[in-house]
Amino acid sequence: MKFFIDTGDVKEVREAAAMGLVDGITTNPSLIAKSGRKYREVVVEMCELVNGPISAEVLSTTYDEMMAEARDWHKLHKNIVVKLPLTQDGLKGVRTCTSEGIRTNVTLCFSPNQALLAAKAGASYISPFIGRLDDISETGMDLIQKIVTIYQNYDFATEVLVASVRNPTHVVDAALIGAHVCTIPYSVMQQLIKHPLTDLGLQKFVEDAKKIPK
Repeated sequence: MKFFIDTGDVKEVREAAAMGLVDGITTNPSLIAKSGRKYREVVVEMCELVNGPISAEVLSTTYDEMMAEARDWHKLHKNIVVKLPLTQDGLKGVRTCTSEGIRTNVTLCFSPNQALLAAKAGASYISPFIGRLDDISETGMDLIQKIVTIYQNYDFATEVLVASVRNPTHVVDAALIGAHVCTIPYSVMQQLIKHPLTDLGLQKFVEDAKKIPK
């Protein structure tokens, strides 16, 4: 399974990349707003740090405006994947982008029906938001299972990109189901590393090493 980092912070990208944990990046205006920097500026910097798909989101809601943004992002860097919302105009945008050779990531997916439509439109990635479904007492991972099954049934090329990841269990479950990508906040990446027995074992090794004659 590929790991993307879900962030608006360039420092987090550097740290995760140094551990070999970054195959790509997803970001959005909400994440970048926390950094206080300009959206385009941050995306360009991220493209220079990671040689993989970098999802950059359009900020418009109508087809013509989305396509203007999509083409602009596409020209900016070869690694950019245009993120479009799962709306009627968004699907039209996906179809046009696909015909023009522009890779797309369809965001804000909450149902198997939506995922099926995105795949038929030619999306490169579909981003189901599992954490937000969990928040309203649905089981987000059930959605991933259904989408993976549907895509396998019909050999769709669209990759399942698990988004709105909140904890390490989400990552493991997505891997067990066979999702192609998990986009993970840096804080969750750090949690993936941790295990109390690892900490205790390391502490014991260090203490015992001090007892070895020099």
